[in-house]
Amino acid sequence: MVGQSPLDPSESRSAVLLEPFVHQVGGHMSMMKYDEQTVCKPLVSQELSFYESLPLAMRQFTPQYKGIVSVHLKKDSLGNLILIASPRLRPESCGRLDNAMGDPSLTIWHKCKWAASSSTNSEHTLVKWSHTQLTKTFKESCPGKMLLRTDLQSCTDSLLEDAKRNQPERKSHNPWGLHCHRQHLNRLSSKHNENKLHQFLLLENVVSKYNYPCILDLKMGTRQHGDDASEEKKARHIKKCEQSTSASLGVRICGMQVYQADTGHFLCKDKYYGRKLSPEGFKQSLRQFLCNGNHLRTDLLEPIILRLKALLSVIRKQSSYRFYSSSLLIIYEGQEQKENVAPLDNHLLFPKTNWPMSHGTHHPKVDVRMIDFAHTTFKGSKCNHTTYDGPDQGYIFGLENLIKILQNISEGK
Repeated sequence: MVGQSPLDPSESRSAVLLEPFVHQVGGHMSMMKYDEQTVCKPLVSQELSFYESLPLAMRQFTPQYKGIVSVHLKKDSLGNLILIASPRLRPESCGRLDNAMGDPSLTIWHKCKWAASSSTNSEHTLVKWSHTQLTKTFKESCPGKMLLRTDLQSCTDSLLEDAKRNQPERKSHNPWGLHCHRQHLNRLSSKHNENKLHQFLLLENVVSKYNYPCILDLKMGTRQHGDDASEEKKARHIKKCEQSTSASLGVRICGMQVYQADTGHFLCKDKYYGRKLSPEGFKQSLRQFLCNGNHLRTDLLEPIILRLKALLSVIRKQSSYRFYSSSLLIIYEGQEQKENVAPLDNHLLFPKTNWPMSHGTHHPKVDVRMIDFAHTTFKGSKCNHTTYDGPDQGYIFGLENLIKILQNISEGK
């Protein structure tokens, strides 16, 4: 459905309509898009504490923290549940968003709005409003994003597996972000009224510079439950680890999307797929993540391995940190660059900031980022439950195995 924004004119000058982040491949909490360079997610005090105390050495491996914004649920004139953020409520630390936002009234008209219809309890209808100029803008700025948006528009099936718990190949779109968004709206609407203000974290959109972002979401470590977990939740997470590669490798796949150059679609997998993998299956899935449908992207292996080794060096020095239930994103540009680019200096392999790596045949654009710190604990944390000594060995175990597997793939083993 295409038409004008149903927001009241008086509200349009101060409101930003949040939409599902179409490149969310894992997690259970809905990630929302605030603007092209910024995403937001529900604030968890323990995660906020982590970002506020983030060690300098880790900043190149995490999204930039941009502050906090207030969000409220609203039912528009068409009966759709939407989430609205107010730019004027964001802190001064987010001043850099001003240029991207421009006139708030233009933000309304130049955004795609995704909303779940509240007309029925059993099924949601996906509705899309867009300004006529928007289609041209997105096609020019991010073809991969337009592909996912177009396919999501016609996707209303929330079943990610069939009756036998087998997951079909999904090559045209990534349904996970929409799945999380629906659940989030249902939770908010059932627990809170429309006037309730919710605090969201504003974070860097780490894939904003990619045309066709290929993303692998890895749950890191041998333990996933936080210190505050109930006995029932603790037992559930321990069982998931024991029955997956989390126990044997210290890492498991939570989701991925890979651009397939031969079909022009994204191949997508979710956490249910990742839980069922054996160590050998995990290795084959890493190969699949690096395959564009025509050939294995061997050019990606060295820069990804170097980036993971740099992260490993940093993690080994972080005493008392435990990154329980956090994820690691491996990202690369799915659109191969054919033109030759002058080699980069070695010092650019480990810059202090400004990742991802530059374009080029020998230096493809790749990135590695840690995300999801709702259960991260460290000495001095405002939400600290237990103080640990030394680095997170479970996380290190996972990183070492990941690097080893990628090195074996590089060597043709």
